[in-house]
Amino acid sequence: MREIVFDTETTGFDPFTGDRLVEIGCVEVENYLPTGRIYHQHVNPERDMPEGAFRIHGHSAEFLKGFPTFSEIYPAFIDFVGDAKLVAHNASFDMKFINWELSQVGHKEYPGSRAVDTLEIARRKFPGSPNTLDALCKRFAIDNSSRVKHGALLDAELLAEVYLELRGGRQRGLALDAQEKTTTNDIVQTQERIFRESRPHHPSEEELRRHEAFVIALGEKTLWATKNNSSK
Repeated sequence: MREIVFDTETTGFDPFTGDRLVEIGCVEVENYLPTGRIYHQHVNPERDMPEGAFRIHGHSAEFLKGFPTFSEIYPAFIDFVGDAKLVAHNASFDMKFINWELSQVGHKEYPGSRAVDTLEIARRKFPGSPNTLDALCKRFAIDNSSRVKHGALLDAELLAEVYLELRGGRQRGLALDAQEKTTTNDIVQTQERIFRESRPHHPSEEELRRHEAFVIALGEKTLWATKNNSSK
C-alpha cells in the first residue's frame, strides 16, 4: 500500500484571502514504512511574507523569490503523488492549500477521500492528550531535536515515523518483514531427522557382580553396607 506523507508551509491560514503555499515536503511510504523516496520544493508565492508566518518557518519573501512558482512545479508534484493517498497532520489545512493551488493552474483537485489525517487518528487513539507533532514525537521517543523551526520536509519525515507508530509501530514492520520471509521458498528449509535405537539402561549380570565386589572392598562402615545391614 503506497501513501504519501506530506506537509506544507504557507504565508498564512487561508488561501481564499490571499495566502499562498511556500514549501512542500513529501515522503513516500509503503505498508507504513518509508521507502527513501522524497519530494521537496520551495515555492515562490509572488507576494510578501507576513511576520507571523516568517517566525514559524523562517522563509522570507526575498529568499523565496529565487524559486519557481507553483504553476512551474506542480507537474512534478502530481507525478510524485500518483494515485497514492495523502497523509498529513491536520490534513484539511494542507489539502486546502494544495487544492487551491491546483485549481489556479486548471488541474483537478484531490478529493477528501484521498486524505488521511494523523491528527484525527491521534485524537481517537489518545483522547484528551496533546496531539501536536512535537507531542507525538515525545510520546513515541522520536528525535525531533533538529526541529527548531517548521520545515515541510523535516516535518513530513517526522510525521512518517509518527504515522508508523500510530498504525502499530515498528513491530508491525517486523511482522510484515517476517511474513515476507516465510513465503520465500529458499528461506525455510527442512532437514531429515535421524532416529537412533534406544540404548539399554539395565545393568548386566557381570556389572552387578563387579558392583557387589566393589562395595565389599570398601568395608563394613560404608553407607551402602550400613543400609544393607539395616534392611536385613
